Formats: sequence, structure tokens, C-alpha cells
Amino acid sequence: MVALNFLLFAAAASSVLAAPTAEASPDAPDFEVGPHNLARRQMDYNQNYKTGGNVNFSPSNNGYSVTFSGAQDFVVGKGWKKGTNRNITFTGSTTQTSGTVLVSVYGWTRNPLIEYYVQEYTSNGKGSAQGQKLGTFQTDGGTYEIWKHQQVNQPSIQGTTTFWQYISNRVDKRPNGGTITVANHFEAWKKVGLNLGTHDYQVLATEGWGNAGGNSKYTIST
Repeated sequence: MVALNFLLFAAAASSVLAAPTAEASPDAPDFEVGPHNLARRQMDYNQNYKTGGNVNFSPSNNGYSVTFSGAQDFVVGKGWKKGTNRNITFTGSTTQTSGTVLVSVYGWTRNPLIEYYVQEYTSNGKGSAQGQKLGTFQTDGGTYEIWKHQQVNQPSIQGTTTFWQYISNRVDKRPNGGTITVANHFEAWKKVGLNLGTHDYQVLATEGWGNAGGNSKYTIST
């Protein structure tokens, strides 16, 4: 059960660059499991967006590692071609030596075009959480803030355009991992009027900007 405490206030913040591009893993097959043949998909998507600096990304079948230094905006990670309300468990670590670094479930929907984050770790401030704060809720042993922010004429999976970001920002950070009940975030967003569209890709991602330095390494399961 997701509990919501509506706080309803606005806060202005600077824009964070969107990261729309990714690459598919061609050899990851689909499969079905469970007594009702619930369709699931193996991790078949590599997120690999870089704008500058030294970013060395190494995806695997069940996770990824990345080292970076002097990095401008980048988002790298591992996930699925099609997002859903799956539970995502991640284990590993992130170390930050400079800049801003965050670890999130990251994805997009179409119709409406939405870029979304479930931020589990931010090294500096609120990461991508900016714009209007709509409330808080509890799930997976922690408290999350809900934020809504408009990106104007920024890169997206549909070209340069204007779109909304939906962000859950975990207050008590957990860079070493845990389980993310994605359905609870989608439900909490819906309760404050943040509706998603048809899902595009969804990944566990490490993002950094501002001459970011450090490393991440995670194993992912559902």
C-alpha cells in the first residue's frame, strides 16, 4: 500500500539534460514464466548516452559497470526495451569523486512523452529532482519525494521537443542496492495527476554531469 502526504509547493531549479539514446542487446531472447504464462523479458537493452569526457561503459547479461572522469552529461545502464511495473533488485556500489552522480530506474513513455526517474542515490543535492514538488510517499523501506519538471526544447526519444519529467527522489539514499517496487511509484505518481503513456525502454542507470568522476558496478534481477 502506498501512503501519500501531499505537500504541494513549487521550486525552481536549473535544467538537466535529457538522455534519450540507447542501444539494444541483439541476442537476448524473450521468455515466459509462471503458472499463468506471465510474459517477461530478459534484459535486452543497453543505455549508452555520452556527451563528453572519459566514460568507459561495460554492459553484461545481468548488469553493467562504468568508470568515468571529467564527464559531462552521460547516462549508461542496463534494462529492457519495454518498461513495465516490474520489481527491480540491484546490488553493487557507486563511488563519486567529483561532479554529480546518480543511480536511478530511468525510462520513457510515449503519448504522453514522459522521461521518468526513480532516484535511489544522488551524490549532490537532489540530482534530477527539480521543478514542482507534489508530495511524498513511502515504499521499499524509505521515503520518496515526487517531483514534476518541464524540459523545454531538449533531446528526447522523439527528437528535440518539450516534455515532462516525473521523478521519485529517495530521501535516504542507497547506493549499494535494494529492491525497487516500480508499480508503487507509478501508482503514487498517478495519485497526484502524473499519468504515463505507452512504455518505451526502462533501465537501471548511472548518470553524471559537471566533470563527474567515479565508478559504478551493479548486478540486476527481477
